Amino acid sequence: MKVGYVALIGRPNVGKSTLLNHILGQKIAIISDKPQTTRMSILGIKTTEKGQIIFVDNPGIHRPLHRLNKRMMNFVYSSLQTSDLTCLLIDATLKYGHGDQFVIDTLKKVTTPLFLLINKVDIVKKDKILLLIDRYKDLLEFKEIIPISALKGTNVDVLEENIYKYLPEAEKLYGDDDVSDQSLRFLMSEIIREKLLSHVRQELPFVTAVLVEEMEDRGEGKKYVKARIFVEKDSHRKIIIGRQGSLIKRIGTEARKEMEDILEAKVFLDLHVRVKEKWRDSAGVLDLIEGQ
Repeated sequence: MKVGYVALIGRPNVGKSTLLNHILGQKIAIISDKPQTTRMSILGIKTTEKGQIIFVDNPGIHRPLHRLNKRMMNFVYSSLQTSDLTCLLIDATLKYGHGDQFVIDTLKKVTTPLFLLINKVDIVKKDKILLLIDRYKDLLEFKEIIPISALKGTNVDVLEENIYKYLPEAEKLYGDDDVSDQSLRFLMSEIIREKLLSHVRQELPFVTAVLVEEMEDRGEGKKYVKARIFVEKDSHRKIIIGRQGSLIKRIGTEARKEMEDILEAKVFLDLHVRVKEKWRDSAGVLDLIEGQ
């Protein structure tokens, strides 16, 4: 069989998580229009008769400012070193900028096969795609250049067929029914964070984190989930709670509904917002969040 790890790499918000979810046919990575939504590498496992592709959805490549961002970039570097193939995703609707050049420079040391995936081709003209291909083809040695739509699935089957060509022959690393290695606690915390991100703006997406402290089976198809939302200032806490608790209630309601679909149980969600100054530079908080 063909078996191997495939790193999904690119700037923030280019569609890496959307692509992973489409390939797997289910949601394992949260989606948001906010930068730095993905903070850890997330494995998505696709097993077919041909083999097993272990996709690694990574944080968007950026210049790190806090300990949190440095850890995010360490996930990226580790994925590049350990994967058998790397897919660079770019957004066809955006102009080439300093961030793109930083990504290219980061990938120059990669020795494994490299694909270029031009995303969002369903909403741009063909001429623009051809211009992008012409611009990128000489920047790095791409084995394949594939225009795709991560949202609609355009050419995703072509991508998978081409990936198998470059993967080594090996025994499967995961069971046929495995789709991810993430824990239920981590998934629940990410669902809460996704709902939170959909309601906040400005700096709040960057200064919030979620830790699931307890998950308890209460019997009779009921589950208790206790989670803590970290923020850095009391003003952040007031915004998330909202007037008379309106926003935290909305976030909780939306998260609870999705949790119930996944857990197939009635969920009691207990949310608390805690101020922890400079938590993005706190090794202790980051260890807790990553260890869920």
